[in-house]
Amino acid sequence: MPRLTSLCLIGFCWLTVLVFPAQNATADLTEQEKTEIKALIGEFISANPELIRDVLTELAVAEQAAREQAAFSLVRNEDGDPVIGPADAVVTIYEFSDYNCGYCKRIFADLQTVLSEQSDVKLVVKEFPILAESSVVAAKAAIAAQRQGKFPDFHRTMMTWRGRIDDQAVLSAARTAGLEVARLQADMEDELTLSVLTKTRAAATALEIRGTPALVIGDQLIPGAISKAEILDLINQARAAKN
Repeated sequence: MPRLTSLCLIGFCWLTVLVFPAQNATADLTEQEKTEIKALIGEFISANPELIRDVLTELAVAEQAAREQAAFSLVRNEDGDPVIGPADAVVTIYEFSDYNCGYCKRIFADLQTVLSEQSDVKLVVKEFPILAESSVVAAKAAIAAQRQGKFPDFHRTMMTWRGRIDDQAVLSAARTAGLEVARLQADMEDELTLSVLTKTRAAATALEIRGTPALVIGDQLIPGAISKAEILDLINQARAAKN
C-alpha cells in the first residue's frame, strides 16, 4: 500500500474514533483508551519519520500541479483576446506579446508561416504590454481591432512596423487595416478592453511570465522566442495529447 494512503488511513481511523464516534457503538471510548490510541499513532510516526517527509513532498507536488492547472485555465480563457485562425482549431498557440518587443517581431514570421501551413491551428495573442507606455496603447488597439474583425491585418502591420511605436504608428496601422478609427479609439478605453488586459496580467502572474514572447502550447510554457521547427514539434505533441 502506498505510504500516503497508509498514513491517511491511520489518520482517518484515529479521527473517526476520536472525533466521529460510531453511532451504533454501545459505549464511547474512555479517556484512557483515547490516550493509548494517540500514543500508538505517535509511536508509529516516530518509528517511520520518512512517512511525514514523503507525505509533505507529495502534497507539495500536488499543490504545485493544481496551481499550474489553474494558471493554464486562466490562459485558456480567450474572451476578448485577439485571434488569428479558425474558431474550431484543434491546437491553440497562446502568445504573450508586446509590440515593442524585438523578439516578438522575430518570431512573428515563423508563427504566420505555421498558421498558413497548419489549418487546424490558431493563434491567440495575449496582449501583455510591459515594455513601454506605447505598448499599452498598441495592446488596447489590438484588442479593439479584434472587435471589428480586422485584428490579423492590424497585427501584421504592427509587427512589421519599421521605426518607433507611438500613437501615430498605431493610428497608421489602424487605417492600413481598414479599421473605423473613431470606433477603435472608443473601444480602446472601455471596460471590456481593460478587463482583457487585466485577465492577461493575472494569467502571466500565475505562470510567472516576466518577459515576451512567451508561448503556451498544450500544457507547455515556453519563455522566449523559439524556431519554427520547435513550434511544430510542440503542436504535434499537443495534437497527440488530444487523441
